[in-house]
Amino acid sequence: MNLFLYFFFLVNIVAFITIAYDKQLAIKNKNRISEKTLLAWVVIGGTIGSSLAMSIFRHKTAKTSYLLKFFGIVTLQIITIIALFYFDLIPL
Repeated sequence: MNLFLYFFFLVNIVAFITIAYDKQLAIKNKNRISEKTLLAWVVIGGTIGSSLAMSIFRHKTAKTSYLLKFFGIVTLQIITIIALFYFDLIPL
């Protein structure tokens, strides 16, 4: 279980840094990190880090297409977690 927590922590830190770095690239009008890459970090568990960085840096918060994809992923993650607990695949 500890390995899972370290992985979760690391993924969220990387997701946070990736959003922050993309914001800096946007400010400097340089080549940006693709939305697929940003969303990939969300898919593998960086939801908290990404959402925190989006709030702090006000990045991607006005782009409706990105937000729809982001919240779609978050919704699927929540449904998955609820289903895992409901069917006792993960003990409380």
